[in-house]
Amino acid sequence: MWRPPSDPDFPWPSLVISSTIVGIWYWCTDQYIVQRALTAKNIKEGRRGTIFGAVMKLMPVFLFLIPGVIALALKMRGELQWDSPDEAFPVLMSNVLPSGLRGLVAAGLLAALMSSLASVFNSVSTLFTVDIYKKLRPNTPEKKLVRTGQFATVVVVIIGIIWIPIMANIYGVLYEYLQSVQSYIAPPITAVFLLGIFHKRINGLGAYATLIMGIIVAAIRIVLELIKGDLDFNGFLFKMGDMNFLTFGAWFFLVCVIFAVVASLFAPAPSAEKVANLTFGTISEEEKSKNKSSYNWKDIVISILVLAVVIGVMVFFNGK
Repeated sequence: MWRPPSDPDFPWPSLVISSTIVGIWYWCTDQYIVQRALTAKNIKEGRRGTIFGAVMKLMPVFLFLIPGVIALALKMRGELQWDSPDEAFPVLMSNVLPSGLRGLVAAGLLAALMSSLASVFNSVSTLFTVDIYKKLRPNTPEKKLVRTGQFATVVVVIIGIIWIPIMANIYGVLYEYLQSVQSYIAPPITAVFLLGIFHKRINGLGAYATLIMGIIVAAIRIVLELIKGDLDFNGFLFKMGDMNFLTFGAWFFLVCVIFAVVASLFAPAPSAEKVANLTFGTISEEEKSKNKSSYNWKDIVISILVLAVVIGVMVFFNGK
């Protein structure tokens, strides 16, 4: 798991940095996750929900990793064959599992897929109708907002279908494609989110400019990956398109942080009332007291156990 810094695919320094950036983006800002946290009735329940989510998130390590190791071992023994790593699990399931269990696993995968898609579509509909369309047309009736959200969902589905050939051209393996795209879109959002929490001088101009810059740079990176074969091998554009996606994500995050800070200096600092209790430097003693009373030793113990399992997995698979 811990490959040397010179590894062309997963150098460990870039892996640690970019994985942290992507993790903060996904778990702290993605509408897909946030909409679940917002259903909690208070901070205590919301915190315990996220801790429970962390416990459940440990399961995919074993659900995905162990079957992959088994499939690779069977392939090395000549008992299974596939052309792409994406085919490992389907081939393993169809050749090893009995008929009844095979159907149960397939049903579980389809149910999980439908649940995930429903959440994504709901997020798209909510973001477009509430954050964009309703602000442009605040007097729109609720019935029309619902239809607008449905239309936005259909458009996203069509775009997703059109995007499939582009996915295949960027990376042959689906997992690597997902990780690379996340490494491109996460840095600007993570930079804005963290600076908004830790730095009270950041303002709307800096955040907005950073997000726009991030979209442009991410699009340029994807285009350069597609056309890098036609570029000068020694040129800057080729190096930018050919750079390891994890290394690119780490440097891109640093650029976004600097850009957000500099851009914020071109506009006045937010007033003290506007950032009260929203950054670490502006939290009142009353809010600190409320926060401390919203968790107990059970929350701390379970959180430590989750971290211990993660560290244990990393140590166990080091050099295996």
